[in-house]
Amino acid sequence: MNGAAKGAIIGGVFLAMLGGAGYGVYALVGDGDDADGKNADTAVRAEKGSGPVTDKEAAQTAKAFLAAWAAGDAQAAAELTNNVQAAQSAVADYRAKALVSKAVITPGAQTGTTIPFGVAAEVTYEGATKPLAYESKLTVVRGLTSGKPLVDWQPSVIHPQLQKDEKLRAGAPAAPPVKAVDRNGEELSAEKYPSLRPVLDQLRQTYGGKTGGKTGAELWIEPAAQDAPKRTLLTLVQGEPSTLKTYLDAKVQAAAEKAVAKYPESSVVAVQTGNGHVLAVANNRKDGFNAAMEGRRAPGSTMKVVTAAMLIDRGKAAADKPAECTKEASWGGRSFHNLNNFELPGGNFATSFAKSCNTAFIKQIDDVDDDAALAKEAREVFGLGLDNWKTGIRSTDGQVPEAKGAEAAAEYIGQGRITMNPLNVASFTATARSGVFHQPLLVPPELDGRPIAQAARQMKPSVQQQLVRMMRLTATSGTAAQAMSSVGGSDKGAKTGSAEVDGAGSPDSWFTGYSGDVAAAAMVEAGGHGGDAAGPLVAAVLNAS
Repeated sequence: MNGAAKGAIIGGVFLAMLGGAGYGVYALVGDGDDADGKNADTAVRAEKGSGPVTDKEAAQTAKAFLAAWAAGDAQAAAELTNNVQAAQSAVADYRAKALVSKAVITPGAQTGTTIPFGVAAEVTYEGATKPLAYESKLTVVRGLTSGKPLVDWQPSVIHPQLQKDEKLRAGAPAAPPVKAVDRNGEELSAEKYPSLRPVLDQLRQTYGGKTGGKTGAELWIEPAAQDAPKRTLLTLVQGEPSTLKTYLDAKVQAAAEKAVAKYPESSVVAVQTGNGHVLAVANNRKDGFNAAMEGRRAPGSTMKVVTAAMLIDRGKAAADKPAECTKEASWGGRSFHNLNNFELPGGNFATSFAKSCNTAFIKQIDDVDDDAALAKEAREVFGLGLDNWKTGIRSTDGQVPEAKGAEAAAEYIGQGRITMNPLNVASFTATARSGVFHQPLLVPPELDGRPIAQAARQMKPSVQQQLVRMMRLTATSGTAAQAMSSVGGSDKGAKTGSAEVDGAGSPDSWFTGYSGDVAAAAMVEAGGHGGDAAGPLVAAVLNAS
């Protein structure tokens, strides 16, 4: 093409090819349009209108935008959107920084003001070219000030995986690839274990440059946050990965992946009780967020494991000691109830724990007479709230703030300002089982010499023995019995939880349990009661360990 870039839009297909000078659209044919692209120009000069955008306006605007994009005319494309600055940058970067050397854009069947389209592109870097195909869509809206039909600009118009403030980039990434393997040397790939993708991306970002690999060439999504990992979309030139050993277990991870697939918005983590090694981490979420390790949600009655430890530790409760479980209890001007207002006349503390009696716990507050008691127990014995866990990737520590009045009562049963994720809950279950806090670890600390969190003191043996006894009772004849019935052996324990979230139609489902030397915890947003959704996830993971 003699150094001049040319593109074509023929029969509704937009073709753009990179030449020495850039993109160029030279024809627009089909659907009654003339060969000079006047239909696109008409859309640009559309008169100010009012009311909903018509299907015809949407079709004309979409066609003009796609034509300008195919031509590499960033300014013309941007002026057809309701965010000129962001759109102009994204369209210009598509060739200049994402290195798309060729693209065919094919509109699909219009639905009202939404127009889907397919992109068949090629990305070229230093002589290496690879195909890139994907589907996206755009919606046309009425401009708030101009009144013109405009493309409602979203980053996902350029690529469906782009989120706010993210960018497409191609070239040689800073971090070489890594081959992550489990504790037995089996490779852990995102293709085989899809929910591990964000974990593997972070491992590459953190350790890729420290383990001897060599960089290749890729197309990736540049995240908005500086500390977030890049997400590879296409490998142009294969790098030389280094091997990175993790503490994950491929068998347990596979079970976790299969389990979360059954429940939308679910997360699960499994750890070894004697060393904190993370055996599995899995999520099934629309947003791709690693809620299993980074979430911040009220854990509901699973928190009673920590509360019970505090009460026994301070001599205010014991497994065999009577514990008044009434239908209702008040503290700080707020009334608290049990599920369906049940009561346990003449019951002991172990039974109240196993049946998840809220009032039996709240009635202990007056005897404790220390607003910081729960926070101290969580921090000193369970390692919660230290804000210094370094698992090997990004994770969020559990928070148990000091509280007074009704808020303190809510925290006793895992509500209020307490926030946890399945990693935190699995960890405190492991501490209850072993009597010693071991900070969860995904990769060996020797890789980078990072310090590991330590708890101030070990759990008293008498406390640990009673906790294990109560959790075993919960797993065999309490609220966790049904979910744990499939978990073999006598060395098992569990605790259920449900946490009400403002505005949610159903509470979050929480469940934690252990079997032998493995502890696991799961959360299903809006999943209902603990044993209903989260329970089967934990049981499936424990059965695989």
